[in-house]
Amino acid sequence: MRVRLATHADLPALAPVVTAVIDELQRAYLDPAQIASSRAIMGIDSQLLDDGTYFVVETSEGAVAGCGGWSRRATLYGGDHSDGRDAALLDPATQPARIRAMYTHPSYTRRGVGRLVLSRCEEAARAEGFREVELVSTLAGRPLYASAGFIAVAHLTDASGGAPVPLIKMRKTIGP
Repeated sequence: MRVRLATHADLPALAPVVTAVIDELQRAYLDPAQIASSRAIMGIDSQLLDDGTYFVVETSEGAVAGCGGWSRRATLYGGDHSDGRDAALLDPATQPARIRAMYTHPSYTRRGVGRLVLSRCEEAARAEGFREVELVSTLAGRPLYASAGFIAVAHLTDASGGAPVPLIKMRKTIGP
């Protein structure tokens, strides 16, 4: 697998990955109304691509195995179509960087794709002086993040897509 920074030209290839993750990987945790609601609150935020903080993981055959990124901006989660985005810059000395829009295609789960993206995100955030990272996880994503050292700090519910979707705010220390 190879990791590289994503560009806007990658968006058409990333969209079906996001859809597959929402539709397939959440089935064990959410009912159909919550899955439909997830489509309204999840997605890729193109600000991450503009900032050069979003990665795509490809197989040797060129298939997209996953994607994800980090941000130095205040938005905690959500895609271009989501409400509540905030482009304000975070203070690395006092605020955690955000891990954002992590998606591993269902055909490539449990193969290290998510961990690979997380490690790249943590390295980049640490290089910019951040001491902590935080994210909002779905129930399906929680095992990966917990195994990578993230601790649950709050349980949230987002009903902006119509049905209430349970989420978990998680944090990890990455610096001194």
